[in-house]
Amino acid sequence: MSETHYPDLERSRVRRLPERASRERAEVHAILDEGLVCHVGFATERGPVVIPTLYARDGERLYLHGSPASRMLRSLSRGIPVCITVTHVDGLVLARSAFHHSMNYRSAVLFGTAREVDDLAEKRRALERIVEHVVPGRTPDTRGPNEFEEKYTRVLAVEIDEASAKVRRAGPKDDDADLSLPHWAGVIPLRLAPGEPLPDDGLAPGISAPPYAERYRRPGW
Repeated sequence: MSETHYPDLERSRVRRLPERASRERAEVHAILDEGLVCHVGFATERGPVVIPTLYARDGERLYLHGSPASRMLRSLSRGIPVCITVTHVDGLVLARSAFHHSMNYRSAVLFGTAREVDDLAEKRRALERIVEHVVPGRTPDTRGPNEFEEKYTRVLAVEIDEASAKVRRAGPKDDDADLSLPHWAGVIPLRLAPGEPLPDDGLAPGISAPPYAERYRRPGW
């Protein structure tokens, strides 16, 4: 297996606009590391299901967590195949013709098989990774989970067997015949932007917002 690229396999191959595809691990990892929510697709006895959830990447592994009562986690803990996607919308592409309107985006599609994390040390590491993925620097500034909370939190690990990215970074692609039309064309950039931290109503006096909250950023910003 290549250290720099995921294998070129049928299931994860990009067929529409393949020139936008990438199997570079670095590209896929960057999309995962900047994202906050993934969508997990899997099959149940009632049909296919897609669920949004938080996650964290640890090398070639993703960690998911939630309540033991979660249908998604119960299903995946049986070791069934799973498909996970993460998408960023970076801009609205406005062309002169309605047909050629588009979006600039970065997306990653992953395939693997989930397993339940039973080892307590790995489970604790996974929960810490999820906290740090969402808010880097938060772990030492919070109480860790106690025995009850660890018991009633299910953690799943998904090894990334296959993955591909698809990226569009460009302006509108109008037909030559439309270039002289009197319509504005271009890109409206979009970006997730943090606001000013809002203190909890019950916060004890003298506790100010920490630097990681005041200067919150996602990787790649």
